[in-house]
Amino acid sequence: METSLSTSFVVAIAVMIFYDHKVLAMRRSQQKDAGPGLWEAVSGRVEKGEEPFYAAHREVLEETGLKVSLDPRPITTYAATRLTQPMVVIVYRGESSNAIVRRSEEHDAHEWLTPECFSKKTQISQLAKAALQASKLGRYTL
Repeated sequence: METSLSTSFVVAIAVMIFYDHKVLAMRRSQQKDAGPGLWEAVSGRVEKGEEPFYAAHREVLEETGLKVSLDPRPITTYAATRLTQPMVVIVYRGESSNAIVRRSEEHDAHEWLTPECFSKKTQISQLAKAALQASKLGRYTL
């Protein structure tokens, strides 16, 4: 019996950014092809040959302008689908020293929310769980 296995999948990161015990929620622009209007954490695809941890730093800076201290140990990972393509998402926890966000065109709104409020606002159940889990971890420092 033959099985058809897809060898093409997306590797993505998400970063739960905390400031003053609140997590950054970002609303995807209505112009996005995947998940328009969806509330999420900072997220993005890992580029070919890029380490996920460095992709997390890059995406945070590109999407928010924030410089954050990232814990190199992922909080969790989960399987998802981006449009029709299978995807693996690696979730990190970060701390920001300020709350001034400079959004990219990928998002049209943001809010600093308690982890409980974030988990109710996002429709992504795995991110809701990750926010609550990340809130129980201590601040990461080098």
